[in-house]
Amino acid sequence: MAQTIAVLSQKGGTGKTTTVRTLADVLRRIDVRTLAVDLDPQGNLSDYFDLPPDSEPTIADVLAGTATATAAIHQDVIPASLNLAETELMLGGKIGREMTLRRALAKVQGEYEIVLVDCPPSLGLLTVNALVAADHALVTAEAQYFALQGVEQAMEVIEIARDSLNDELSLLGVLLNLADMRTVHSREAEASLKERFGEKVFNTVVRGSIAYAESAERAVSILDHRPDLGADYLALTDELLGRLPGMTGARARLASLG
Repeated sequence: MAQTIAVLSQKGGTGKTTTVRTLADVLRRIDVRTLAVDLDPQGNLSDYFDLPPDSEPTIADVLAGTATATAAIHQDVIPASLNLAETELMLGGKIGREMTLRRALAKVQGEYEIVLVDCPPSLGLLTVNALVAADHALVTAEAQYFALQGVEQAMEVIEIARDSLNDELSLLGVLLNLADMRTVHSREAEASLKERFGEKVFNTVVRGSIAYAESAERAVSILDHRPDLGADYLALTDELLGRLPGMTGARARLASLG
């Protein structure tokens, strides 16, 4: 059965979608069967994987009950569409609405080893659905003054999901993203996160660069566009696999990739 990881942040601009896209890329390169789910109505992850904009069905159809998760998989991605915002409103009136994604993804669990869910940059019903469907949560934070506040808000939603809907949900880690560790500002952001969350903060810090926007525009992985920056994600993947059960073999393959 797949291990499902919900990747979330309290707001946009934290490198969340790039994290999902690049982790998926690294994992696939070491033969870990990985499904990426775009749960953000903006559909940036779908664009990053260069899926046709008219790809159907999408995650909106899955949540609405008009398509299965299996039918919505395109090149190991379940894409999003703008209709997803309307679907979220529709879900608000359904009994058991928080369980919708969990029930849908149960149909494809046996086909993958890891499922990565790119949550919207808000802490609403779609994010709650992702957390209820997930085994683990990964929180991304930008290296700026309010990083701690944003992570704590995300943690509150994780706690609510765990306490009332998914008692097996665990925090996989907190990732400091878009950082320039040469600056006092970034170093202070990292220090505040580590003081609050300790070992849950990944040792890997992902550097910020315009190259990420360039690689997204070209639908090319940062691993190929800028291997020096891609090295951050190789290190992050190593840490991630070390925190997941049963991934020793994948971690060994990653070492040979690096």
